[in-house]
Amino acid sequence: MTVDYVTLAKTIAALTEGESDQVSLMATVTCEVHHSDDRFDWTGFYRVTEPDLLKIGPYQGGHGCLQIPFSRGVCGAAARTGQVQLVADVDAFPGHIACASSTRSELVLPVYDGAGEVIGVFDIDSNLPDAFSQQDADALSAILSEIFSR
Repeated sequence: MTVDYVTLAKTIAALTEGESDQVSLMATVTCEVHHSDDRFDWTGFYRVTEPDLLKIGPYQGGHGCLQIPFSRGVCGAAARTGQVQLVADVDAFPGHIACASSTRSELVLPVYDGAGEVIGVFDIDSNLPDAFSQQDADALSAILSEIFSR
């Protein structure tokens, strides 16, 4: 099964209409995205809870890391730079944090609130190498912007 981003965006918009609580939004987005594509082995949010620190938020899949400093890993890089991290081979990423030994590739997107502040990152791991494309990054970035920039 491969994700249909048009349908996914419409479904998430309908499910989250009128909701402003960030954790509720994160939980709904995570569930819908995780179950939309077989490539998605772990899907979830890491929230900015204090300066330069991410803590695990709503997720689907096996256990995740509880805390990730902005200075470490793919998630930290996305939070620190505010840029999407599209990693075809996690073993080739300097400082990669192996929260799960099965992860082969990763897509991490910064999440911004309506004021343009980074409130967290949305992390998708795959047990397949080179599982993600720029199309995935662009479509998911648009969904996140629509939901969290309200």
